[in-house]
Order: sequence, then C-alpha cells, then structure tokens
Amino acid sequence: MAEKSKILIIGGTGYIGKFIVEASAKLGHPTFALVRESTVSDPVKGQLIGNFKDLGVNIVHGDFNDHESLLRAIKQVDVVVSTVGTSQLVDQHKIIAAIKEAGNIKRYLPSEFGNDVDRVNAVEPAKSVFAQKAEIRRSIEAEGIPYTYVSSNCFAGYFLPSLSQLGATAPPRDKVIILGDGNAKAVYNYEHDIGTYAIKAVDDPRTLNKILYIKPPRNIYSFNELVALWEKKIGNTLEKEFVPEEQILKNIQEAPVPLNVYYSIQHSILVKGDQTNFEINPSLGVEASELYPDVKYTTVEEYLGRFV
Repeated sequence: MAEKSKILIIGGTGYIGKFIVEASAKLGHPTFALVRESTVSDPVKGQLIGNFKDLGVNIVHGDFNDHESLLRAIKQVDVVVSTVGTSQLVDQHKIIAAIKEAGNIKRYLPSEFGNDVDRVNAVEPAKSVFAQKAEIRRSIEAEGIPYTYVSSNCFAGYFLPSLSQLGATAPPRDKVIILGDGNAKAVYNYEHDIGTYAIKAVDDPRTLNKILYIKPPRNIYSFNELVALWEKKIGNTLEKEFVPEEQILKNIQEAPVPLNVYYSIQHSILVKGDQTNFEINPSLGVEASELYPDVKYTTVEEYLGRFV
C-alpha cells in the first residue's frame, strides 16, 4: 500500500474547509492546517482548531499573504487543498506562485466546491465569481501544476434545511416559493461526503488533471421533485408560488450585496440547470460515486428525514 500523501489545507476553518480537514485526518493522511495566529484566539474558530488537534491535525501558523510562511508550509507536504472563501479567490495566485517555487507538490485542489465554472450560464454577479475560479484554473494549467478540480455542486447544509426559502430556518410546511418552472435539476451533497470524496481523489491517478464531479444519482433532483419528496415525508401538500425568470433577474439587479450573489447563484443552479445540463466528458472529468462505490453517501431523502 502506497504511503498516504501529506495534505495541507488552506482555509480549513471555513465552511467547507472544516469537513475537508476532518476527512483528511479520518482517512489517515498526515494533515496540516494553515491558520493565522489571530484565528486561534477567535472563540468559534479556536474551538474548531482544538477539534482539529484532537484528530491529530498539525496546526501550521501562517498566512498566504506572508510568502515565506506559505512556502514553509507547502514544503512540508505533498498535496495542497484550498478552501478559501469568495473574497479570497484571487489571492490563490499567491498559493500558485508558492507551489511553483516549492516544486514538491504532487497535486493542487483549488477552492471550487460548487458548479463546474467552465460550464455555467450565470448572470452577474455570480458570473464574475465563477470567472475568478476559472481564471485560477487557467493559471494552474499555465504553470503546469498537477491538479484536481472538485465540482461538488450544492452543499446540502445550505439548501436543504430551508428548502432554499430565504430566511427560513426549517423546510416549509404550508407554502413554498419555486424559482422558474422548478424543472431544472440540481445536485445536493452532504458536506461530510464532499470532504470524503475530495480526499479520496488526492492520490488517485484517475483524478489527475481532471474535474471530480460529485453527482451521486440519488442526490439529483429538480426543485419540483424535491418539494414532492418533502410533501410525502410530512404528509401534506404545499401551496406553490412560481417566480418567473424575468422577476428573478429583476430581483438580482435590485438586491444589495451579498444577497445579489446568492440570488444569481440560485438562478444559475435552479433556473438554468447549470449543474446537470451537460454530460461529463471522460477526457476532462470523472464522477465520484462511480469511482468510489465504497463510500456510503447520505442521500437527499435521508438528509431531509432529519427535519420531519
């Protein structure tokens, strides 16, 4: 059995980052998390770092704005995973430069974890966010850095607890708002599974210089199908209000930041069907649940069952 790669996660205390760190440690990889010294004293993130240490994660103090600390961290590992947030996407050029200089990295997974950014029909401001991720892809390719891009589609924890109803803290039991005609299909994945699939890919030759699409068949639903599944679970028919695309586009233009970003991403996924309106090209990408049938992923039906 080949030795497992040493993995550095940058952005590990963020939303998806913590699941990646946990998966890396639990799957037996020597795991390193780059954290700012100021983060340790943050009450919430400090507790998270304590959890990481309990899992045996090596905490490395540094910051990608401090080139020397970044370089030192990268030289200790074989694989770098970035899970930085939207506001820091372009800063990944600094990570690319450090990886290039270090010269020892076998694989880089940039911060993606959403739609395949080369296959989207988004309007602004989501269009610019996706373009930043695409620009990072082109930079990685131009530098000849080995990569895997993780297209994880929807985070279940973002969409399913409220059934995409803005401001809701639980799935609706009387009325639901549906964007467009509700027929565009999306993919909803549990964050723990996203972490597991991403880490399983880091040493896999089949995912080298490919897009890893996380599209398990039992997690692909149109919004209408999702509502029908929820209705069946609660034994009640919801009143449905459909919002036409023209109104959605108007709402995006009138909404303040960051609500306009959220609305435009919803439009891309739930109206344009950007997660499912293309076939996976085998020369460019592979599907995670096919590659790793041993992973027992959480289905949408199981996930929604928690809220009944």
